[in-house]
This record gives sequence, structure tokens and C-alpha cells, in this order.
Amino acid sequence: MTEQPSTLYAKLLGETASIDWKELQPYFAKGALLWVDPGLDLVAVAESFALDQKAQIKAWLEAGKVEKVSDSRALELHEGTPDLWAVVVSPWILIQNRAG
Repeated sequence: MTEQPSTLYAKLLGETASIDWKELQPYFAKGALLWVDPGLDLVAVAESFALDQKAQIKAWLEAGKVEKVSDSRALELHEGTPDLWAVVVSPWILIQNRAG
């Protein structure tokens, strides 16, 4: 049986967009950027944040699958040409490198 995406998932998917690192730098400076491991579904992670699913979020944080963007990662993003995707779940902006 195939599970249909939730309305919230569909809404977040529609709000997910490609973005340039330069546009994200002010949010990095504010500490509002979260890095999502490329192995995770960015929209599913955003949905968990929107639904305040604390146990799942804690598990990702403890596993290092979701984390605040570090200074070293920010430097890598600044110096490279990453294919970044982002979605906003206030107060956070969740980002992920979608390059295969």
C-alpha cells in the first residue's frame, strides 16, 4: 500500500527551492541555518520540525544528520559552488546539498 504525502509535506515541498550560498549568509550569521544530511529527505525533516517531533529531531541531531551550519562548513559552501536546496520552518532555514 502506497502512503500519500501529507498536506503539510506537499506544502513544504512547494516551498522548497534552490538557493545560492550568498543569499543564505545573513541567516548563517544569525545562527538560523541547519544543515540536513544529503541522505535524508529535506522535506520530511522540515515536516518533523514543523510538527515539533522532538524525538525524531533529537535522534537526527545526536547522529549528526541535522546540525547548525558550522564555520568550517560555511567556508566550504562559500568557496565552492554547491547545489543547495532550502526550506523555511521558522525560526530555521533547513539547507541541503542536492548534488549527486
